[in-house]
Amino acid sequence: MTELAAVKAALRTQAVETPSWAYGNSGTRFKVFAQAGVPRDPFEKLDDAAKVHEFTGVAPTVALHIPWDRVEDYAALAAHAEKRGVRIGAINSNTFQDDDYKLGSICHPDAVVRRKAVDHLLECVDIMDATGSRDLKLWFADGTNYPGQDDIRSRQDRLAEGLAEVYERLGEGQRMLLEYKLFEPAFYTTDVPDWGTAYAHCLKLGDKAQVVVDTGHHAPGTNIEFIVATLLREGKLGGFDFNSRFYADDDLMVGAADPFQLFRIMYEVVRGGGFAPETNVAFMLDQCHNIEAKIPAIVRSVMNVQEATAKALLVDGTALAAAQGSGDVLEANAVLMDAYNTDVRPLLREVREEMGLEPEPLKAYRASGWGEKVVAERVGGEQAGWGA
Repeated sequence: MTELAAVKAALRTQAVETPSWAYGNSGTRFKVFAQAGVPRDPFEKLDDAAKVHEFTGVAPTVALHIPWDRVEDYAALAAHAEKRGVRIGAINSNTFQDDDYKLGSICHPDAVVRRKAVDHLLECVDIMDATGSRDLKLWFADGTNYPGQDDIRSRQDRLAEGLAEVYERLGEGQRMLLEYKLFEPAFYTTDVPDWGTAYAHCLKLGDKAQVVVDTGHHAPGTNIEFIVATLLREGKLGGFDFNSRFYADDDLMVGAADPFQLFRIMYEVVRGGGFAPETNVAFMLDQCHNIEAKIPAIVRSVMNVQEATAKALLVDGTALAAAQGSGDVLEANAVLMDAYNTDVRPLLREVREEMGLEPEPLKAYRASGWGEKVVAERVGGEQAGWGA
């Protein structure tokens, strides 16, 4: 197989998971701007996700968020997804919106609240069983705002105890993905603030626990690709939540703020074998589409990941290794920059045509009339959104 053929083959097998909540109304803490045609229930979210997969060919799974996507019959929801040509992906828990969680959930000082939080996580595993989902994705808003508010070490003990109970409940082929976040909503201490804390807990739990890297959850200047390389090396990179940030957890479209960073991250994925099926790295979007149209934004985001991946696959590994081995700093950097500066859009158009797809996904989506169709049909009822 030629080098170009290998690149094309890798791009054809790429999979980007889209989030159900990105199809609903979402926004900032200040305002959620409603849009016409937004899904009214999880079934309609899957309908929209299926359109993204139809026009990109690389978005076969959809992450759910519980309770936002709670339904009476999860097997029926999974069957609906299959009928539409997609599958249920990660099940995301929610332990941050109930009043009981004001002082934390799984790390709360009150055992009654901790029990409630753990029971919710166990419910999410039940939903995994019903939908065929592989991944339980956990993010905790737990933390403190003031020194002395709670005991830092005790909170870590509670976290470990709760995670261990949920871990034991996981079935064959299921795993726990632990996400971290630098801050927000807690400002003094966050109970899972960084990749080191998440890694330490996952290491203690076992092989079914891995770390999720959200690209918006880091301090300015953090070398995210170093984190990716290290977790891949240790076999503990479970997946990504892709988005962009200018300031904090902005949840903007992936590749919008710093496409070069996305390229560097994807290069480390390629370098570390992260696209090999046995690594099971999940490439997920986690974004907020507040002012832009939902489906086109998600299609564009998938395309951004594809472009960064294509550039990463085009890095001349032989030339890079030679330059690194000889200490030629400028040449080593030039090899990476040559790949980054390559216009890969013609290559991706070829790949899509070879997959039987339209070469321009956004143009094809707009020409399909789906956006106008759902605006006309989805009248009445409560629109889905964050917290609904």
